[in-house]
Amino acid sequence: MSRRGRCRIGLMLMAGPLVAHAAALDGAGLGLIWGVPFAGMLLSIALFPLLAPTLWHHHFGKIAAAWSLAFLVPFTLQFGGPMAAQQISHALLIEYIPFVLLLITLYTVAGGVCVLGNLHGSPLLNTGLLAIGTVLASIMGTTGAAMLMVRPLIRANDNRQHTTHTMVFFIFLVANAGGALTPLGDPPLFLGFLKGVDFGWTVVNMMAPTLFLCALLLALFYRLDQYFYTKAREERPPEMDPTPDSRVRLIGKANLVLLAGVIGAVLLSGSWNPGIAFDVLGNRIELQGIVRDVLLIIITLISLRITPDAAHQGNDFNWGPMQEVAKLFLAIFITIIPMIAILRAGEAGALQSVVRLTLHADGTANNAMYFWMSGLLSGFLDNAPTYLVFFNLAGGDAQALMANAGTLVAISAGSVFMGALSYIGNAPNFMVKAIAESRGIVMPGFFAYMGWSVSILVPLFLILTVVFFV
Repeated sequence: MSRRGRCRIGLMLMAGPLVAHAAALDGAGLGLIWGVPFAGMLLSIALFPLLAPTLWHHHFGKIAAAWSLAFLVPFTLQFGGPMAAQQISHALLIEYIPFVLLLITLYTVAGGVCVLGNLHGSPLLNTGLLAIGTVLASIMGTTGAAMLMVRPLIRANDNRQHTTHTMVFFIFLVANAGGALTPLGDPPLFLGFLKGVDFGWTVVNMMAPTLFLCALLLALFYRLDQYFYTKAREERPPEMDPTPDSRVRLIGKANLVLLAGVIGAVLLSGSWNPGIAFDVLGNRIELQGIVRDVLLIIITLISLRITPDAAHQGNDFNWGPMQEVAKLFLAIFITIIPMIAILRAGEAGALQSVVRLTLHADGTANNAMYFWMSGLLSGFLDNAPTYLVFFNLAGGDAQALMANAGTLVAISAGSVFMGALSYIGNAPNFMVKAIAESRGIVMPGFFAYMGWSVSILVPLFLILTVVFFV
């Protein structure tokens, strides 16, 4: 017997009777009641930080665990331990662990690069900084780019009278739209990558809508910033800059090399296919995925080892945000299990009315509806699970979706772009708001921010719909 065969048999024996008795979950037989824990989890993320921020800050992990148990306990009682174990192991091994490992690595590496120095925040410079952050978002992720660029942008404008709009557009561009070009950019796209969407497919097919939207936003920002810049000078003389212009420099530059290593590890897992896989609890774990995840762990440890303390201190680096993301997404990946099964059932499932909305009368995909439905839910829930829901609603077959590019582009664009509609649409949004307020910038409240996003983004999304999705 070959060595590969012995590995497979050994791991299957380790899995024991769970594999032997596990079967696919039939979504056609599930009612919408199974979606209550998932909906409760997302609503908790949306509402607790607004209505009970202290409770949420201290107990979000317990709340997430409670929703997970609200699904797991009745599911195990009804379908049995083997089925529950197989479904949970699939969610963890195939989706959650690779997903959270990439986030941890990007968070660590980006947090090890600190930009020091200061420039004068003229309209042209501000637009340039936003453009740089927008490009970086697809390379180091929206969270990494936002954390790297927000403090230099704040320092550059610390003598400006009107700065709220700058932070709002920063959220639009750097914390959201800029991450649409690669699976590294935004969590939804990496989930697509884990589902089989090619790295290069995302780069090529998302290029046109991303450049279109970002160019319009940058042009609009420049005109608006020029207006506020001129208005402030007419109202009163310029204030003394508390942080005068100084040479911009980087601390922790070695992390840029590690960032290239992250990109290489992800590209390797998408292009190298040795045909070696292991069966773990009924799940096919491919060697290239294991190699990628091990490389990401090594890169994370190297970054922590070599990053100067001054870089971490300058970025206020801590594990709080990452711990929150890891705990919340663990609950999301668990509670979303029945919803994915229902959507896979198509018109035979309990969400047949939603399925029909995404189809034209002739049965072809309505890409405009995919764009807006995935987008609006992303704006007010969380864009990663929303992407996963609509990816499965469209069939869940990466090869078929890549061949029919329009639908997958619509889902990807909606999930990434419309995460900017509210503070809760994407994780960096709230982080940028908190940092800006800590530096004395008056940020709009939840609904006031939506006034900005609806008045600016929705007209652009309508134009985007006509140009790309009709």
